[in-house]
Amino acid sequence: MSHFPATHGTAFPPAPGRSRRRRMLAAALLACLALTGHQQAACARSAHAIAQQAQAAEDQDSIVATVNGAVLTKRDIDTRGRLFALSSGLDVSDDVMQRLRPQIVRQLIDEKLRMQEMLDRHINVPIQQIAAAIAGIEQRNGMPENALRNKLAEDGVSLTTLIDQIRVQLGWSQVLRQETAEHGRITAAEIEQRMAALKREDGKPEYMISEIFIPVEDQRHPEGELKFTETIIQELREGAPFPIVAAQFSQGQSALDGGMMGWTQEDGLDPQVVSVARQMPDGAISNPIRVAGGYVIATIAERRTVGHQMVSVLSIRQAFFPFDAPLDPENPTDQQKQTLDAANAFSASAKSCDQVEAQNKKNGEKHPSDPGDLLLNHLNPQMREVLEPLPPGKPSHPLVSVDGILVLMVCSREERNIAIQTPSQIADHLLSERVEQTSRQLNRDLQRRAIIDMRSKT
Repeated sequence: MSHFPATHGTAFPPAPGRSRRRRMLAAALLACLALTGHQQAACARSAHAIAQQAQAAEDQDSIVATVNGAVLTKRDIDTRGRLFALSSGLDVSDDVMQRLRPQIVRQLIDEKLRMQEMLDRHINVPIQQIAAAIAGIEQRNGMPENALRNKLAEDGVSLTTLIDQIRVQLGWSQVLRQETAEHGRITAAEIEQRMAALKREDGKPEYMISEIFIPVEDQRHPEGELKFTETIIQELREGAPFPIVAAQFSQGQSALDGGMMGWTQEDGLDPQVVSVARQMPDGAISNPIRVAGGYVIATIAERRTVGHQMVSVLSIRQAFFPFDAPLDPENPTDQQKQTLDAANAFSASAKSCDQVEAQNKKNGEKHPSDPGDLLLNHLNPQMREVLEPLPPGKPSHPLVSVDGILVLMVCSREERNIAIQTPSQIADHLLSERVEQTSRQLNRDLQRRAIIDMRSKT
């Protein structure tokens, strides 16, 4: 054992970084002494400002944790928090951000573990896939193309932060496909068993449900995760978009789809979620739901009866007449006036869907001629108002937008029971359940094997 003499007035030596900063500040101040008057004072203020900036940069780079040797810094945590605040569109208070920080740390630790597993398996995610995923987030939230990226750039958040998060989500999906490859094939017997179960469920409720899953690290002490879940619920109820929050914080496999699980029967949900779903109104945000392994936040878009949902399904064709510049309604260009004349003439003369398709190709096919089957009750109110009374074979009036004019025609209209699931849809749902179970188990295994060194509190 070593003993150090206690000397009156002696202090512990400063940390190396702090010592370097002090030497740099002292040197700068000495240089300022060569100046006089106002120059000397301005020089001293500049030296102190530079020192403060250096201190702030060093604080940002301070290590919060190491995960199997990989470093997690304060900058990583702050940037992820700012990403959430910006993408949610809310003015998130400092108090809320402080409550989010512990869970952000846990999430970033899990992401590092997942990334390490991806590297061990030599999994690489092409940048094109990441770009498509970002575009999908924008589309689901009604954002124009590149809006999310531009918003991050405006507010000084590196796009790399979002890219890294999505890279892990996509790569983890590949890990799970590998993990379930041997036992992931859904057999005909399993599909028949689920179809029999659905017949038994005929007439019972089914939910278009989205979820955010927050795992609990220590099942005996879930207090921190519960507090985080309650904070997220508060933000959702104040208007944060559910898909954005799910993409940021959910640890379920539906995260990249904005938490959307699709139409789900009660036997495909945790019993605790079922009991809440039966009572909560559509569009509401649930309270924290304790399930095996963590907490769930749920919201229901709509519900139906198993085996019974008749809807009007439309097959349409569209012809798009593009403008050469964005439309100013008060001052349209000659080209835009001519385009409107052409659209009006076509709307008055078109007699068939083949004509509409041919015209769209002639116009450059800026929009697809056939957008696929449309469910009438799923269309936005404006489009539904146009298509609902439109008989097959009759063109719509020209629909003017900022970038061009659209003429629509209904080709066919039929009533279809969309609640009946095909064998392939059942197989997809069974596989999703299996992948979700595999994800939770593998995540627990990675945490159990990991060497995680927490360096500082957040």
